[in-house]
Amino acid sequence: MATHTITLIPGDGIGPEVTDAVLRIVEASGVSVTWERHDAGVVTFQRTGRALPLELLESIKRNRVALKGPVTTPIAEGFTSVNVGLRKALDLFANLRPVWNLPGVPARYSNVDLVIVRENTEDLYAGLEHQVIPGVVESLKIITERASTRIAQFAFAHARRHGRKKVTAIHKANIMKLSDGLFLECARAVAREHADIKYDEKIVDATCMHLVMNPSQFDVLVMPNLYGDIVSDLCAGLVGGLGVVGSANLGTEAAVFEAVHGSAPDIAGKGLANPTALLLSAVLMLRHLGEEPAADRVMSGLGTVLTEGTQTTKDLGGTASTQGFADAVCRAVEA
Repeated sequence: MATHTITLIPGDGIGPEVTDAVLRIVEASGVSVTWERHDAGVVTFQRTGRALPLELLESIKRNRVALKGPVTTPIAEGFTSVNVGLRKALDLFANLRPVWNLPGVPARYSNVDLVIVRENTEDLYAGLEHQVIPGVVESLKIITERASTRIAQFAFAHARRHGRKKVTAIHKANIMKLSDGLFLECARAVAREHADIKYDEKIVDATCMHLVMNPSQFDVLVMPNLYGDIVSDLCAGLVGGLGVVGSANLGTEAAVFEAVHGSAPDIAGKGLANPTALLLSAVLMLRHLGEEPAADRVMSGLGTVLTEGTQTTKDLGGTASTQGFADAVCRAVEA
């Protein structure tokens, strides 16, 4: 059995708790992993003055795969986002967010099965901003042909590989005619190369309305960075929230799989956190590594525990602790 060497970033807040739970479930799946642990975020910043240590980046470049727990990002002050830093430093240009209903998880809809493909390196979300004069701040929305074409190609390739039938480009080109207009031009050019996959376009605000009215009309959605951040969280709300969706940040040389929810410092250390989001991200990681049988075993075990509903965490209506939930999933995976 091959052993995978994977960089591990436990994060802060509830990060170490959910990470520990997920590591035990991955081990129960039968996959052999050597973990290289590195810290990032608040604790590292306080200790070294760097929220994203160079040795962490070198570890990911060497191993090409990382699993990351939630990391606190200060609001309107402090260090810049660790997530944004990782994406820029490693050119993780595609954020992949599959959104589907999990068994036993209460949700607004029962028919959600879609994929958000988000450009990950530019646009307003990249944080290129400065003060022009006191009282006036300028943020730069950068859209390039290279990045737009690359993310569109990724979206169509993903659709073809997974038997998806339609790709929808999300934009605001009616207002931002040059920037979002360029994004659409690139998406259309790629679409012409994939005539067997249906292609359409929707304005981002209308997309949000249609998502909450009838999400089953969507399949693969591709969009610039900021819209992707907002729409992907909206879609998570359709199936039960950020605690039950996974995420992957993918590039040509590296991949980082992470929970998309926050670090929840208010419940850190109390054993209340739900590790499902990070577990689903780990499943994406296993599939990325070619460990399909192990990924299937984890999904089957998770489905069993969620369906039974007796060993779920408080947010899912149960009374189990983080580790109690992980114990139940491990038993189901090994059964």
